Amino acid sequence: MGYGLLIFEILAVIIGAYIIGSIPTGYIIVKLATGQDIRQIGSGSTGATNVKRVMGKKWFFITLLLDAFKGAFPVIITKIFATVCTGIGLLPVLAAVSVILGHSKSVFLKFTGGKSVASGIGTILALNWIAGLVIAAIWAVITYCSKYVSLGSIIALALSPFIMWFFDKHIAFTIYCALGAIYIIWLHRTNIQRLLKGEENKVRE
Repeated sequence: MGYGLLIFEILAVIIGAYIIGSIPTGYIIVKLATGQDIRQIGSGSTGATNVKRVMGKKWFFITLLLDAFKGAFPVIITKIFATVCTGIGLLPVLAAVSVILGHSKSVFLKFTGGKSVASGIGTILALNWIAGLVIAAIWAVITYCSKYVSLGSIIALALSPFIMWFFDKHIAFTIYCALGAIYIIWLHRTNIQRLLKGEENKVRE
């Protein structure tokens, strides 16, 4: 294996996954349907929760699924076609990291974006579908019971490294879940402040 191939594949994965992650699903949906810039509405996020504020529950779920697919797709493609560092799962993890960075810091939106929850869970589903389904189920149950999307997201992602470690012994996958959880929870810092003050918006009343 030459270093040229190694560097080429790493760069191709990082750049390709970042660009795919940068596709601003929520922004595009709201812009096409209403002409509004979702970054000027509600929390300013391009994610599904903010889309719901503008377009309702149906588009919340559509955006959620599209963002999850956007997260999973580059990781799946990388797992299928990667020829370097395959034993430790490095390239799929690089794809996953690049996707969530692209979603939260989109090159198409002057490095603004969403909070990478749906795309992040999509990457985990692609790394290990069982762990991903468990994490998605935890998110859904907590969100439904508490009525707070942010609380479900924070708890599900905080548990993600432990769940991934239980179902998949690739240490790179577990490290990714831990670092991804820290990053996404940090993106929710204002939500955490509102939750503590009892001022966070509920997904339904």
